[in-house]
Amino acid sequence: MSLQDCKYGSNTQRDHNCSLHGLPMPGNYGKKPVRTFFDFRHTNMPENLDVKWVPLLSLTNLRSFSKIRLVSFLLGLTLMFLIMASYILSWDKKGLLFTPAPYQLRPVIVPTSTTAAKSPSEKNLIDIKLLVKIIGSKLEYTPRKVPDEKDVIETDSRLFSVIPRHFLPSIKSPCWYEEFSGELSTDPYKRNLFTLRSKSFKTVCDRLRTDFHRHLYHRDGKQFRLRCLPYFYIIGQPKCGTTDLFHRLLLHPEVKFNTMKEPHWWTRKRFGYIRFKDGFQESFPVEDYLDLFDLAAHNIQAGISGNSSGDHSALQLITGEASASTMWDNQAWSYLHEDRDDIEPPFLAQDFIHSLQPSAKIIIMLRDPVERLYSDYLYFKMANKSADDFHLKVIESVQLFQSCLSERSLRSCVYNTSLSNAMPVRLNLGMYIVFLLDWLTIFHREQILVLRLEDYAANLKLTIKKVFDFLSVGPLSEQVEAALTKRPMSNTRRAADRNLGPMLPATRDLLREFHQPFNHKLASVLDNKAFLWNNKT
Repeated sequence: MSLQDCKYGSNTQRDHNCSLHGLPMPGNYGKKPVRTFFDFRHTNMPENLDVKWVPLLSLTNLRSFSKIRLVSFLLGLTLMFLIMASYILSWDKKGLLFTPAPYQLRPVIVPTSTTAAKSPSEKNLIDIKLLVKIIGSKLEYTPRKVPDEKDVIETDSRLFSVIPRHFLPSIKSPCWYEEFSGELSTDPYKRNLFTLRSKSFKTVCDRLRTDFHRHLYHRDGKQFRLRCLPYFYIIGQPKCGTTDLFHRLLLHPEVKFNTMKEPHWWTRKRFGYIRFKDGFQESFPVEDYLDLFDLAAHNIQAGISGNSSGDHSALQLITGEASASTMWDNQAWSYLHEDRDDIEPPFLAQDFIHSLQPSAKIIIMLRDPVERLYSDYLYFKMANKSADDFHLKVIESVQLFQSCLSERSLRSCVYNTSLSNAMPVRLNLGMYIVFLLDWLTIFHREQILVLRLEDYAANLKLTIKKVFDFLSVGPLSEQVEAALTKRPMSNTRRAADRNLGPMLPATRDLLREFHQPFNHKLASVLDNKAFLWNNKT
């Protein structure tokens, strides 16, 4: 075969012929196109870009390189490798750079060990000083616009059709008569959804059912039952002693006929939510909520029926509940109205309470927000708890909040459901002043009693007296007072959680600095420096 035959023909035939007869390959054989780091033919580059095609680097090609070019190439390759290795090593020591969804954050170094977490310079890594200044400036905002009452009523017209706008004047609690049209044999609590989730309340209903007809009021051939709303609401905050306070109040003879501490009706169950993560389940009608106060209503009615004896003490019985979500939780709005563009909830729980009960008594129990957050973490997280894990979750939550502040107002970030769901710890619940200011837009200051858990723990007797004075209930007998003060504390920290020890000092310092502008505003509004929680009180 000739060289001419080797040069031409199909690729397969040509290769076979050349190799079979020991003829040299064509001069351009082996020069096939190769995409290099500089080959942009398949990207969105201009069509007139000069793209070079280079041959494969075989031994033959390498021999054509000059020694100087070869040495320069190898030195450049080595230098590039060393630079990349240095970056990888520095990342391994300092921690990963990450951007938590859904907000875009600037890179923030998250320590991955206890040693790193204790670094005194860590706060600067998330610009806590700058963040505090931003929070301080954004705290000076115009109070929210209170919605018109007619708009509140239109939002839940059935609620306002069941509950009248005026209550019986001779009774201390907000009560009224509702016509009962059922048969005497009818079970009024048969379909109550609270009985399905509370054994203690089911037991109460079983007892109320047996003599229900005896507590009906008869007039003009009709039957009426006495209905009541809470006289007082303990509205927050979680892990601030509300459970213990509520159960001690029940020891007072004028408060003792309350049955359920936390129905969470105003914020969740009336909208059909028990836990938001479980999605919509079933709306609890207002009648089911009113049933919670029937034990008190029956005793009040007994006093009305027998008031000819001159004993009017039953008329002074008061109703109450202590859902720690009432102060802050308005997430249901975002789930029910996902199609709306509101960045802040247009209606809050207090708008409905105030429209029905403009004279309601509101009690708020707070504690150092730094300690509240750690207690909240230990109570609600079930596994893999540690001071290190809490520290990392705090940092991530602060990052997310900082990112939200770069795009929105402070108040909209505090109420933002997406942000709340994204934060691994409930950082926003400690921003007390934002929630309190919203309650003060519709309730008078004298209608709201704000307590500190620290004072409650240090001087229980004095704090309880302050609550009783606020509720205008009678003095306690020595026997009841002794029982009240000696009662063991409720809902204390579990032994396993106590064994985890306190939070890391670095975590406490970070949180204390973060909450400082919120606490400063709170102390100013309440005119009480104790709410600074500056370790001097």
